[in-house]
Amino acid sequence: MNLAPIFATPFATVSLAGSEGFNPALLSLFTERAQASFRDPALPARPFCFRSREDLFEWDAEPVARLRDEMLAALCSVVMAASLYSEVEFNALALQARARFIIVRPDGYIPAASAPLASWCALYCVAAPPPSPTRQDSGALRLYETRLTTMFMDAANSRLRPPFGAAHHVWRPVPGQMAVFPAAVGHEVALNRSDEDLVLVAARARFAAPAQEAMPPW
Repeated sequence: MNLAPIFATPFATVSLAGSEGFNPALLSLFTERAQASFRDPALPARPFCFRSREDLFEWDAEPVARLRDEMLAALCSVVMAASLYSEVEFNALALQARARFIIVRPDGYIPAASAPLASWCALYCVAAPPPSPTRQDSGALRLYETRLTTMFMDAANSRLRPPFGAAHHVWRPVPGQMAVFPAAVGHEVALNRSDEDLVLVAARARFAAPAQEAMPPW
């Protein structure tokens, strides 16, 4: 018998180099700019969750430039590791990315969605509250398994071992760490049940092949 997973979904966590140096500066900068002039007007205003415009990587600020370089380098490493490209072939691809900062305040959350017009998502943690002693899912990133939603469930397939099970995946943000996963995967950040802010940077990315003439506008 040969038993193998056939529809695996890549998910990676990466620790960004130098995060101890630029995270405090990012936290100060984001706290200062969490105001109406920086909020994304295309998204619903939520009293306990601030989401900036998606122009973060274009800011003229040294800690943001360091974060951008580290995030994109780590993202490329993950994508290359999951692909069949050689290093030379992968380096010929043109990376496009958009990013925003997010402050999830106490009783705030990020609603479930997938990232449009992108192939990959990256979620970086700048600051996070201590784990909740009563709610382990407080402020956690949830990634939803949707491939098996039409499966008939019975006693034989309700307790499949990993990686065959249909359970959702949970990642708890840790300052300095980044999660990377396909943009089509539905995901959310659960209700922040602590009394401190959760500060994140969310990026969506895509890659253009050499001589590819156009990509859809963001």
